[in-house]
Amino acid sequence: MNRFPVAISLGAYGADFVRERGQAHFIPLLADAGVTRIELREELFTGREDFPALGEAIRTQGLECLYSAPLELWLEDQHQPNPELEPTLQRATLCGAAWLKVSLGHLTDDSDVAALADRLARYDVHLLVENDQTSQGGRIEPFSRFFARIDALQMPIGMTFDIGNWMWQAQSASAAAQQLGRYVEYVHCKAVARNAAGKLIAVPPRQADLHVWEQLLKHMPVGLPRAVEYPLQGDDLLEVTRAQVNALAHLGQPHIQPMQELSHV
Repeated sequence: MNRFPVAISLGAYGADFVRERGQAHFIPLLADAGVTRIELREELFTGREDFPALGEAIRTQGLECLYSAPLELWLEDQHQPNPELEPTLQRATLCGAAWLKVSLGHLTDDSDVAALADRLARYDVHLLVENDQTSQGGRIEPFSRFFARIDALQMPIGMTFDIGNWMWQAQSASAAAQQLGRYVEYVHCKAVARNAAGKLIAVPPRQADLHVWEQLLKHMPVGLPRAVEYPLQGDDLLEVTRAQVNALAHLGQPHIQPMQELSHV
């Protein structure tokens, strides 16, 4: 049986650790763990990176590359797309990324969605828009309006569906999957819990979480790439990463027994 593709969002290894080692450090580990796609995180770059060399290292290991940027597609009170979109597309291209992931931002009825086509036309990078944790970009309704307009214009833009982020705005992930699932091209997986201070944080999944994720995936195209976006920690990062990759690769597969134990992560 074919495994479904799994990505690792490099923030999963901890921001300080990734900045200290550099994102290129993790490329061989991901390849050895059976990862399909590396998700580079713009906020974890230090300014010392050689983007073309990074892209070549990713290609050499046979990995796909997605570039994630903390950029809102629409800024408040601006009708045109964020002017930082184009330089971000340039950086993604230098890294050899096939996808750029951004947030929705402040979409309004006056937002010039059609203008995105002009911004994207010069780049061989596919745009994915993700639900984040903000009030403007973390609710179902703005995404429904955005993708209805994208559909009407027949623009090739997809959605990154972050399962855990809906909780920050008290949105139902199940309702979001039912309403937006047909637009989804990439899934961010993370369980969410409250820490001692009452703050929502990403945590590794328990068996019940994996079951919920299976149900959500039923509303989306079969076999979508799914990403680890929860902490990967332990003495043996390869073993930890491989275990989580195997768990996510089996989600949505028929007649697969779920992993029995994830508590060591």
